[in-house]
Amino acid sequence: MRRRVVCSVAAVAALLASAGCGGTARRARADSSPTKPVSHHTPVVMFLGDSYTTGRLGQVPELTYAADTARTLGWQVIIGGYRGTGFVSKGHIDKNFLDLFVEQLAWRPAPDLVIVSGGHNDQLHSPEAVAEGARQLLTTIKHTWTGTRVLVVGPMWGGDPTPPVEDVRDALEGVAGEQHVPFIDPLGERWITGDRVQGTGNASRYILRDGIHPSTVGARYIATRLVADLRTLKLAKP
Repeated sequence: MRRRVVCSVAAVAALLASAGCGGTARRARADSSPTKPVSHHTPVVMFLGDSYTTGRLGQVPELTYAADTARTLGWQVIIGGYRGTGFVSKGHIDKNFLDLFVEQLAWRPAPDLVIVSGGHNDQLHSPEAVAEGARQLLTTIKHTWTGTRVLVVGPMWGGDPTPPVEDVRDALEGVAGEQHVPFIDPLGERWITGDRVQGTGNASRYILRDGIHPSTVGARYIATRLVADLRTLKLAKP
């Protein structure tokens, strides 16, 4: 009888030991499994615009507000467009924004965000023509890259705006609303104020003698205003 009890106790002990070792082994295997590396995606953003975006004659793109914005937010940036162009205006190269989008950007892999910035050079065209040009461009971008986010930045000005450029701004804001695209309004937010020649407002600090284009310091300032709006719109990390 004693032998049976001893044997039974020994058997139970062996069973518990076996179960305990097995559980420890399983936990050890789980704990030693390699952890998956955390992926860090760098946003790819494309700008399409006029000389404010691509640089005035003689200015390198790296010194524009678009480049400063990308550096601040850690984006990979591609800057497209050309000085003198717009949603309708074809400048000196006979190409508007839609033509330049197809030629410079549309063939590339889809970015995370496209920022279309312009309208300054469209002031001599009717608001209706500007609206139609913007509508065609935004529709083309959306059809080209269905998962890409799009943002429109209205015309920039070297000081207090004139009525024609305000009409262009209103037309662009209306189309952005139709297309459910966020719109940033540098005129309404008064990024640049006053007059460079008369030395009023902040234009005397940020705008060149031509009264139109920002200086290098002005481009950095414009970038800070754009970055603030992008963060408000939750587009700083698209």
